Amino acid sequence: MTTRRDVLTTATAFTIMSSATALKAQANSALTVGLIGCGRRGTAISQWFAKNEFARMAALCDIYDDQLAGAQKMFSGAKTFKNMDDVLASDVDAVYIATPPYLHPEHFEKAVKARKHIFMEKPAGVDPAGCRRVLAAAKQADPKKRITVDFQQRYGKDYKKAYEVVKSGELGRIVQVRASWLGGGLPVREGVKEDEELMRNWLFYREKSGDIIVEQNCHNLDVVNWFTGMPHPARATGFGGRMVRKSPGNILDNLAATFVYENGLILSYSANQISQGSTDISETFYCENGSIRTSRKGYTLWRKGAKTPEEVTTSYDITKDAVDEFVDGSRNGVYTNAAPAAVASTLTAIMARESIYKNGQEMLFSKIESM
Repeated sequence: MTTRRDVLTTATAFTIMSSATALKAQANSALTVGLIGCGRRGTAISQWFAKNEFARMAALCDIYDDQLAGAQKMFSGAKTFKNMDDVLASDVDAVYIATPPYLHPEHFEKAVKARKHIFMEKPAGVDPAGCRRVLAAAKQADPKKRITVDFQQRYGKDYKKAYEVVKSGELGRIVQVRASWLGGGLPVREGVKEDEELMRNWLFYREKSGDIIVEQNCHNLDVVNWFTGMPHPARATGFGGRMVRKSPGNILDNLAATFVYENGLILSYSANQISQGSTDISETFYCENGSIRTSRKGYTLWRKGAKTPEEVTTSYDITKDAVDEFVDGSRNGVYTNAAPAAVASTLTAIMARESIYKNGQEMLFSKIESM
C-alpha cells in the first residue's frame, strides 16, 4: 500500500526535478547573442542582454585585443573571435552590431545573409549609398528574424505613452515641433597608437561617424518622424561649425537646422557638444489643443485650459526597454523589421548635414535619397 509519506516524498522529488528541469530548459532556450564591436557602447549595452534572464552573451568579437580582453572579463564564458564572419558562422541566435557607423551597411548585410536576429546601433550608415545597402539587405531579410536598430526612444515605455497621447488626437494636430541635443563633449581616447588613432577615435571623424547630426542627433529626428507619422521631412537647411573643438578629427561641435515636412509642418532643430552645465535633450510637439515635451527623463503634457501640466518621470536607461523587447520578440515570434524606418531617419540627418556642409543650401530628401 502507498502511504501518505510515500506520496509526499514522491511529490517533493517530482517538484525538485521539475524545477531543475524547468531551469535547465530556460537556460537552454535563452537567446544566445554575439557582440560585434567590444568598445564602450558595445560592452555597456551588452550588460542589458546579460541581465535579461532569457538572453546570454555567447560570443565576443573585436579587432583589438585589449577591448576583447576587457569584454571577456565582463562576460565570462563567452567565446572570443577576431573576425565577425566566424561569429556569424557560429550557432549564436542573434548578433549585436556595435561597430563604427561607416561599417554598419557591410556588417548588416552579412548578418542578414547569415539569417541571424539583428540588434544594430544607429545610424544605418554615414552616406546615402550605405543607407541604400541597408535598405536593400532589409528587403532580403528572413521574415522570421527580428531586426532592431537602437533608436531607444521607440521602445521606451514612457515614450510609447507619450506617442499614444499624440496619436489619439486629443491634443489635435501637431502644428510645430522644436527639438534639440544640447550637451557636453564626447570622451576622447588618449595615448593610442598613431596608426590606430582614426579607428579608436572614430566618433570624431565625419567619414567614420557621419558627424554629430548623423551619429548622435539622429535620435531626436527619429522621434519626430515617428510622432508625426511621416517617414521623413521633404527638405532641410542648416548651418554649423567648430567653435570650441580643436582636436581630434573634423566633426562639428554646434549646428542648427530647419526641416519642412510635406504637409508644411516645421521642425526647428539645434544641437551642440559644447554645453557646460546647461543641457537640453528633448522634443516638443506643439498641437492645436496643448503640447507635449518628451525626453529620456520622461514627458510633460500641457492640455489646453489646464492650470498645471502632467509630469511623468523616467528613472532608468530606456535602452533596457529596447533590449528586452528585442529578446522577447526574437524568442516569441514577434518579428519586426526596423531597418526601413532607421534608414529614413538616418537620411533625414544626412539631408541636414549636407546643407550644413554646403553653407545653408536647401537640400531635398528626394535628392539625398538618390545620391
